[in-house]
Amino acid sequence: MRRFAVFAGLIAVAGAAEAAAAAIDLSKPHGNKSGCLNKDGQQVYAEDMLLLTRTELVTAVSACAITDKVANKDGSLTLKTECEMEGEEGRTPATFTVAPGKKNPKRLTISDETGFVISEVALCQ
Repeated sequence: MRRFAVFAGLIAVAGAAEAAAAAIDLSKPHGNKSGCLNKDGQQVYAEDMLLLTRTELVTAVSACAITDKVANKDGSLTLKTECEMEGEEGRTPATFTVAPGKKNPKRLTISDETGFVISEVALCQ
């Protein structure tokens, strides 16, 4: 009986971790100010532009198509992408992590595969 209680507890913890990661909703675009201005297509040019949608991560100099999303136990989301860089031919694989912001969990922090924080984005209005 005790083993069942421990097993049930582990399942509950695992379920909570998956629910936390699932809480990152990319069904609507997220971006910084210039990224959100460009959510419906290129409206203005800005060097700091960052736009995250359910299918891509776009900056002023790159466009990354999301090929896979993995929910992590810590509540973050790992994005596997194929990126096209301005001025280069072909696509390059890249991995990004999207996590709730530490100061404001309604914002999302985007980091590259080295852990460098690229930017923090908010839900576009």
